[in-house]
Amino acid sequence: MSNLEPSWTRLSALIYTGFSTAAALLFLGATLVIGREYTLVARIGGTLWVFILSMIISMPIVIPAVRKQYSG
Repeated sequence: MSNLEPSWTRLSALIYTGFSTAAALLFLGATLVIGREYTLVARIGGTLWVFILSMIISMPIVIPAVRKQYSG
């Protein structure tokens, strides 16, 4: 780890990326379980859309929380 990047930045990135990946996989699983005839393009596009939106929503929440934990 370099001195330019504090360890809390990597931890926060791991947390919000993991959360977004889990949300996207949950969406993909839901499209498979529901049984409707979604096309592959619709499933992949929806999964990517959920991943991107989850990243946008979770980043501003997770980063300050992790930084606060590290700063005391």
